[in-house]
Amino acid sequence: MPSRRTPLSGSQRTLATAQLVSAIGDGAYYTSSALYFTRIVGLSPTRLGLGLAVAWAIGSVAGVPLGHLADRRGPRGTAAALALVTSVVVASFLVVDDFLPFLVAACLYATAQSGLSAARQALVGGLVPEGERTAALARLQATLNAGLAVGAALGGVALTVGTRAAFLAAFTLTALGFLATGLILLRLPAVLPAVPAVEARPANGAPGRGRGRGRDGGFAVLADRRYALVTLVNTVLLLRMPLLSLVIPLWIADRAPQLGWLGSALFVLNTVGVTLFQVRTARAVTGLPSAARAVRQAGAVLLASCAVFALSAAPVPVWAMAALLVGGAVLQVLGEMKQSAGSWQIAFDLAPADRLGQYQGFFGTGVAVARTAGPLLLTTLLLDGGGPGWLVLGVLFLAAGCAMGPAVRHAERDRSSWLAPAPAPATAPLAPTG
Repeated sequence: MPSRRTPLSGSQRTLATAQLVSAIGDGAYYTSSALYFTRIVGLSPTRLGLGLAVAWAIGSVAGVPLGHLADRRGPRGTAAALALVTSVVVASFLVVDDFLPFLVAACLYATAQSGLSAARQALVGGLVPEGERTAALARLQATLNAGLAVGAALGGVALTVGTRAAFLAAFTLTALGFLATGLILLRLPAVLPAVPAVEARPANGAPGRGRGRGRDGGFAVLADRRYALVTLVNTVLLLRMPLLSLVIPLWIADRAPQLGWLGSALFVLNTVGVTLFQVRTARAVTGLPSAARAVRQAGAVLLASCAVFALSAAPVPVWAMAALLVGGAVLQVLGEMKQSAGSWQIAFDLAPADRLGQYQGFFGTGVAVARTAGPLLLTTLLLDGGGPGWLVLGVLFLAAGCAMGPAVRHAERDRSSWLAPAPAPATAPLAPTG
């Protein structure tokens, strides 16, 4: 019978291989998709942005039901199926020629990606022992960034060539990458579907608080307000995501066009930094207290990063602006690694073991929200607000980092009740005789 918790040395290597292959495809897609849809398909930037916002808004609510599906049907098969769906959807982009089919395909892409992320997290929870998950996720994140760097380089070739055939080749690479990912995931050991536990009850016979773990609990995470608070705090910190991919290049183009090349260089710096140092950074995170401390430190470091970026708003020589941008990016990647390591530990440790998929899906909505709301919020705050806008964002990061500890302690209060096994019934049923 397949085991739900037995760690296999080859499993993490297989997960890393799947992560690498899909990340190469993602890197090629992310670097080439915007210009493909605007220059080749002919969508206006406004319609492109609207379509992506709608798609990720839908994707943000898809993680919970698809994560629930992974809990009920098994995360390995669910993750593999969603990787194959992603492959088909990306292939459909090759024939998109108008806004409506683009919108449909983009919504399917965001939905599949959100579900794949939740199922893959549940797969890690099923294959990796509890004390090793943060380290395993750090290695997977390092692998992800290495793959993104390779994919971005291949996507850059498509951008340089600029022909329809070159863009289609990049999209084909992405589709094949997710096809291979689905097949690789099927090589993993089977992980038993989570079995709903009977809701834990305290000694007085009253129902346990807040976790909704009965057999008919359904999407229990939607009633877990404490976990929702932790997810909200983490979502604020995830507003860092659009900075390097969108805001910093626009900031440079507005204030120092001659440094246009620096935007991509800072992206490479971030990718290489995570690849080299994420595992080392995660070693300090071993439980909820150290995870909350790492997130608090991340908030402080991200404030420092924003303060350095704010200095680049002053009239300084080009070389000084370049130095400030590099310094801010270095601080940002350090804050990113600390926040990632802490949030992984928190997301798993506060989730019931039999509902990892839906809880990881809910926690992952922060990424979709950051992708949906972040670009509009940050471009307005930073490009229009200048240096003071950067400081406001930094203070927001610091506040969220400091709020994570109290939010985690609040969510942990009733943890012992839902971790405890349910009491045995007063009269055991008769065992079957035949």
